[in-house]
Amino acid sequence: MTRRDTLSLIRADLHRYEGNSALRTFLRHIIINPGFRYTFWMRLCCYLGERAVWRWTLFWPVRLALHRCERRYGISISHRTDVGPGLHIGHFGGIVVSSRARIGRNCNLSHGVTIGLAVRGRHAGYPTIGDDVYIGPGAKIIGCVKVGNRVAIGANAVVTRDIPDDAVAVGVPAAVISDKGSAGYICHTDYEANEPALPCSCAEGDSE
Repeated sequence: MTRRDTLSLIRADLHRYEGNSALRTFLRHIIINPGFRYTFWMRLCCYLGERAVWRWTLFWPVRLALHRCERRYGISISHRTDVGPGLHIGHFGGIVVSSRARIGRNCNLSHGVTIGLAVRGRHAGYPTIGDDVYIGPGAKIIGCVKVGNRVAIGANAVVTRDIPDDAVAVGVPAAVISDKGSAGYICHTDYEANEPALPCSCAEGDSE
């Protein structure tokens, strides 16, 4: 992952909150928004950890900052987790995501969400979450299941089997009750169409 890629991910995450990535928006959210603050350190930690020149220097202070956010806000998403652009953490607290799970673009995570491993059975393994997925408060997604694109998962649902595209799933175990999907829940996804406002000169010419 290059510096340009990392900046693009940070811009996309920021854009999901207010629909822009202006510097003033960045400064406000890095100060007052625990969800964005966590994802900022997570993205930066991922970039630095992949480069030998930074792995034994800047990586560790940044990793410490991420660890402090984890302890303070109750968010546990490893910097090694495959997370697409536009991650939105609406409310912090009790969020646990396995480092081997995969999360697509424009995912909304609410408080109390768990995305984790099932150790046995025919669904043993780790979840894969599609694009434009809304995951409600207290929802659990466990095992080698695939959640399709544009899915909405209701509060306190327990997902243990695949969910098709455009579905609304609720209950324990989760069952599909509608094909309206996440429409209306996923906002500000037009970051690619907007000119980035965060400083990006450091990314110019990066060919790593």
